[in-house]
Amino acid sequence: MNETIITARMQQNGTIINYAANGEAMPFFVPPLREMTEADIIAAAKSDADAQPWTQEALEAAPKISRLAQLRRNLHLTQEGFSSRYRIPLGTLRDWEQGRSIPDQTARAYLTAIAAAPEVIATALQG
Repeated sequence: MNETIITARMQQNGTIINYAANGEAMPFFVPPLREMTEADIIAAAKSDADAQPWTQEALEAAPKISRLAQLRRNLHLTQEGFSSRYRIPLGTLRDWEQGRSIPDQTARAYLTAIAAAPEVIATALQG
């Protein structure tokens, strides 16, 4: 088996130095990224059948997800878990997520606090 080991270190100024087997230090070559114009990006996307740009119609038809559902999913919690952890009635949480009702000002402030510091809020509620 043929192996190549590269020893490199980043200096304080951000440059990367490659050390050869004999200990000689030389700059580590990083090929420059190809710069693409907006037109190049669109042309590349259109040429890939799996990466087509979204049309306005597709965006409008896409399912919408509430900010509360996004928060809950980011915390990796089910509706039941979120409801229990933050002491929000499950039916209320479901109504908020499905748009049947909206949180009042106090509930919005509470949800904002949960979003900012979920572990702190959960710990405070455990006491």
